[in-house]
Amino acid sequence: MTRRPQITLLPDDKRLHLQDGPIDLIVEATGSERDIRAAYDAAVCRFTGLLDGLCMELGELRKAAHPMHCALEGVIARRMHAAVAPFAADRFITPMAAVAGSVADEILGAMLEAASLDRAYVNNGGDIALHLAGDEQFTVGLMDRPDRSGLMQTMVIHADDPVRGIATSGRHGRSFSFGIADAVTVLARTASEADAAATVIANAVDLPGHPAIVHRPANELQPDSDLGPRLVTREVGRLSEREITDALEAGAVCARECLAAGLIEGAALRLFSETVVVRVRPPKMAQSQLVHECAIENARA
Repeated sequence: MTRRPQITLLPDDKRLHLQDGPIDLIVEATGSERDIRAAYDAAVCRFTGLLDGLCMELGELRKAAHPMHCALEGVIARRMHAAVAPFAADRFITPMAAVAGSVADEILGAMLEAASLDRAYVNNGGDIALHLAGDEQFTVGLMDRPDRSGLMQTMVIHADDPVRGIATSGRHGRSFSFGIADAVTVLARTASEADAAATVIANAVDLPGHPAIVHRPANELQPDSDLGPRLVTREVGRLSEREITDALEAGAVCARECLAAGLIEGAALRLFSETVVVRVRPPKMAQSQLVHECAIENARA
């Protein structure tokens, strides 16, 4: 029997909170009252049983992704694989690297099928799927690392920007990282693509073999980790300014490759108060540092 998720309309009577196991969503839509109601009903309907469906293929989702072939069957599982496949030929990555963004994309898609909305977002723990029409825009709170609540500044995404997905990864985030970045935020055309790319770029911010960096096997910290015995970063000691620059540049090289391949629209890499921004052009949203955790939306919950 499919269990029901936790469903709550937040005190502002505007945002919907959906929670099931590790999946925790904040959803907001703008439009007519009828369309908002239809969109929220669709979000609840699609969310119900979603985690159960992912769990049915969890074993396969935790395996290294093949760059060409996908044995997964579920819609979200296949979206996860599609997001990581461009990176799978030359590095270890599993579909789990795109799970948060893929869930956000799926719920937003269900809402848009059910209703005509001016603006909507699905925020899955800071990985965000966006819909913007007309002159609508979306303001995101920018952070210097994912586990802090202090707001650094804000970024505005406009309807005529190609960005519809935002994701952040790094050693302080919800998942393990091979790298040492405090935070890497990626802007992409979908949340699933942003999620996968943020993971890869954050992993690339590194100083291999540096004695100040402490690693542990992922499965010692979390026995069922999809990373198995691979070493993940646990502590980063003092680094010189040159070492910080070198680590950020290693990540920036990866980000530029993603940009050139059309996999992302922009990225910001943050390490010890230093930031490197990689972008195609200087759009309105790139004038500020793009390191975020969507603190504005989460704080209001």
